[in-house]
Amino acid sequence: MKVSHLLKSLAVMTALCAGAAHAQVSVMLPANPGGGWDSTGRQAFQAMNQAGIYTGTVNFSNKGGAGGTIGLSDFQRSQKGKPDALAVFGAITVGAITLNKSPVDLSKFKPVARLTAEYLVLAVKADSPYKTLGDFVAALKSDPGASAVGGGSAGGVDHIALALLAQSAGVPVPKLNYIPQAGGADTVIGIINGTLKAGISGISEFQQFAQEGRIRILGITTAERMKGLDDIPTFKEAGYDVEIANWRGILGSVDMPEANHKEWVDRFTRLNESEAWQAVLKKQGWDAYFMPGDAFGKFIESESSRINTILKDAGLAK
Repeated sequence: MKVSHLLKSLAVMTALCAGAAHAQVSVMLPANPGGGWDSTGRQAFQAMNQAGIYTGTVNFSNKGGAGGTIGLSDFQRSQKGKPDALAVFGAITVGAITLNKSPVDLSKFKPVARLTAEYLVLAVKADSPYKTLGDFVAALKSDPGASAVGGGSAGGVDHIALALLAQSAGVPVPKLNYIPQAGGADTVIGIINGTLKAGISGISEFQQFAQEGRIRILGITTAERMKGLDDIPTFKEAGYDVEIANWRGILGSVDMPEANHKEWVDRFTRLNESEAWQAVLKKQGWDAYFMPGDAFGKFIESESSRINTILKDAGLAK
């Protein structure tokens, strides 16, 4: 009887421990609520739940600022060795680390999965005199400082795309009047109220306002025109050799146990193949850009080198 009672007690304790472990999943979203990283993290786990891949509790933490480096710095320090601690990040972070002289070291994290890519568009107010990308570039050439352009963090993908456009057009990058915004919504407001001559951001940030006739999209940074956006010319079509995407992915904590790392790589691989995630991609206008585990780690290394070279060549970093 005592043995039976002991076994039951152990079973209950095991269940409680498993439940506690299940509830310890934490996800750092190094941005304010409502942005691209916030949406990526929350919707990925919602889709994972719908697909039955992971149905436990997830604790999300938002800590924005400095291109994600504030949140990731906290994550690097406080979540070291945690078995189920994850963070969302992306291409913006790479340049922000350099420009902010951040202590974040991406090579120390466990690379879990690259998930999405979103191409960038440059937009102006609907009644702007700039009808084409060429028109806007002509204004940049005439007086770069007079053409205020809003976008994401300094040194982020939006800023880099504008710098590449300027380089391709022969406009001195240091003379650009680039004004970082807190989010895509702020950029749209600036375009509409006239404080910004143009804005540059991911297509999902601007598409709704373009459809409502409040802004006009002049170009997109894809290699070819996107399906469903056939009326938006590419930067390359307009004569500017610019192709760049804002990718987003998932990192595991520094020193995450290998078994947990493999488990999360597997979970995100299954997520990528799920109908629930495909529906999210379609709804958000994100392109699938999946790459798992160690391959993603090698990509981060090469992308860090590429983006930092662009920043230096464009005169944005020393």
